[in-house]
Amino acid sequence: MQKAVKIVGLRDRGTDYQFWLSRSIKQRLEAIELLRQQYINYTKNAQSGLQRVCRIVDKKQS
Repeated sequence: MQKAVKIVGLRDRGTDYQFWLSRSIKQRLEAIELLRQQYINYTKNAQSGLQRVCRIVDKKQS
């Protein structure tokens, strides 16, 4: 990956949303994983795995 820096004015900058849409799915997932690892290293009580969540919903019968 080639690094680049571009200086722009506040009115000329693009949105983060458009930036991430221009990236591949693999690049997006790698960025999420990097942020997750940084968070785990930063917080002492964070678990390294993903949470499993189960929700039971009562459905009205019609």
